[in-house]
Amino acid sequence: MKFDVVVVGAGHAGCEAAHASARSGLHTALVVPTAGAVARMSCNPAIGGLAKGHLVREIDALGGLMGRVTDEAGIQFRLLNRSRGPAVQAPRAQTDKAEYHEVMLRLLRATPGLEIVEGMADALRFSSGGQGRISGLSLSDGRVLEAQAVVITTGTFLRGRIHIGRESFPAGRLGEAPSVDLALSLEGLGFEMGRLKTGTPPRLRRDTIDFSRFELQEGDSDPVPFSFSTTEIKTTQVPCHIAYTNENTHAIIRERLHESPMFSGRISSVGPRYCPSVEDKVVRFADRLRHQIFIEPEGRTTDEIYLNGLSTSLSRESQRLMIDSIDGLAGACILRPGYAIEYDFVQPTELRPTLESWRVDGLFLAGQIDGTTGYEEAGALGIVAGINAALKVKRAPGFVLGRHEAYIGVLVDDLVSRGTREPYRMFTSRAEYRLMLGIESADERLTPHARSLGLVDDQTWERFRRKQDRVGRYMSWLGSAEKGGALLTRLARPGESTDSIELAAHAAPPVRLSVGERGLIEGKVKYRGYIEQQLGEIQRVARDGARKIPPGFDYGRVPGLSTEIVEKLGRLRPATLGEAARVSGVTPAALALIRVYAQRPVNAHSGVQIPAGS
Repeated sequence: MKFDVVVVGAGHAGCEAAHASARSGLHTALVVPTAGAVARMSCNPAIGGLAKGHLVREIDALGGLMGRVTDEAGIQFRLLNRSRGPAVQAPRAQTDKAEYHEVMLRLLRATPGLEIVEGMADALRFSSGGQGRISGLSLSDGRVLEAQAVVITTGTFLRGRIHIGRESFPAGRLGEAPSVDLALSLEGLGFEMGRLKTGTPPRLRRDTIDFSRFELQEGDSDPVPFSFSTTEIKTTQVPCHIAYTNENTHAIIRERLHESPMFSGRISSVGPRYCPSVEDKVVRFADRLRHQIFIEPEGRTTDEIYLNGLSTSLSRESQRLMIDSIDGLAGACILRPGYAIEYDFVQPTELRPTLESWRVDGLFLAGQIDGTTGYEEAGALGIVAGINAALKVKRAPGFVLGRHEAYIGVLVDDLVSRGTREPYRMFTSRAEYRLMLGIESADERLTPHARSLGLVDDQTWERFRRKQDRVGRYMSWLGSAEKGGALLTRLARPGESTDSIELAAHAAPPVRLSVGERGLIEGKVKYRGYIEQQLGEIQRVARDGARKIPPGFDYGRVPGLSTEIVEKLGRLRPATLGEAARVSGVTPAALALIRVYAQRPVNAHSGVQIPAGS
């Protein structure tokens, strides 16, 4: 079976990778044990949130699927941080997990050039002459998929192991076998690998819960879509609820901490710091009398209810006692216990900024295998890997986004330059240029890239161009000479909006704007001074970063560089100071030394950089 690109795993990273590769015009295989596992939401069936919602908008602006699928499968939509500035506002949606899978599968099957192959990946295959060049993949049933590029997106399946109290057994998800052979294959190639942990809460049966005991949490009356192609969310929204643990709950947990594999020492891997288990919360915040639990439906018609905030790996018996102690949940039927899962990951410093591995030509990694946590981070890495796998096959330059262009650029740069020792989660605070990275400007920043890569069709491109024209005409109206720029100045003041400006102008603007377009314009005007400062900083960094480092530059001859820095830079061979700056452990002082010595001529006999004119 011959393909251009093979993608292993059909979680959120795999779906975006395969779709991007196929949209690039390449014959692409998406390998998954069963089509029923495509885009399965094994944890909370929710998309977006702070910074994560930004990633979904950017995936959409690049022609990806996550935003479109969420808009169609969502059952409750909320815009977080409405009262704060546009840079930190972000959409979040609770979705119907069954519908999310169905919509994603439908869109993938409708993608020309994309074939879903059911089977279990067994081992990587290499071209003759060693393990330096990928040639495809073998499946456990003996089939061979030939390809010029392979993208691995295995989620928690690499040597996955589930823990429920003292129970422990191999699994990639509850009820699904882990991927052991592929993990051994990667380990055998010499990749630096580690072990991470995540967890999930128990699921309860809806009709056994007393919802009258909880606080009601409704969705927004004017839901904000994720996709730029969605004009309006018309779905009837489903409410969520808020409950709380109590002192009795905490006493049960403290008495049974010895059951927890994390506290007993049976798990040594690191879990997500910002999504701790309830056991961890009780221990770390011992003075807290209660912790919040979000009671969230897993679908419009499903019986399953997700207890967001009650992730646990205690025994089944302890989970029963814990649930019974919470007002409104006493006696509720537990459909599935909570559990912790350990899995292998590859240290992302093993990857180039294109997400291609340094060790194997044509091998790309994306998603949790890169050390991340979350559907949105996985989808973002997946689309980058899929784009670059296609470009690799086409022998075209790789696609790398800067930190000033997208949260996706921040995500990739953080991972490949710094690595991670815990599951990486995106935050707005990680982006130093976040004023330029609001949700409403994602298409402005990224859709031109997508168009040049062949990822968006004519209809999408024309819609984008019409939006840009409306925004441009409105900005011209605000700053027009006949008004002396008074409207532009007024809009920059706190409390003013495009609505209030139009009332003050006593004249209709030349175009009608959507809510999102109004937000984009208000952000541009109110933060103009700060944005100009950031643009100046970006230009300065770009000038320094663009300075070339001579091929074969001998870092060992630079006085003052540590052995670690010399070894890393000698292995990675950055072409510019900008690339060197992104290498973990390279300090500003080290960069200053490299800048000086890299500009000096080389003695032809000794190979040592010497002062100019000597």
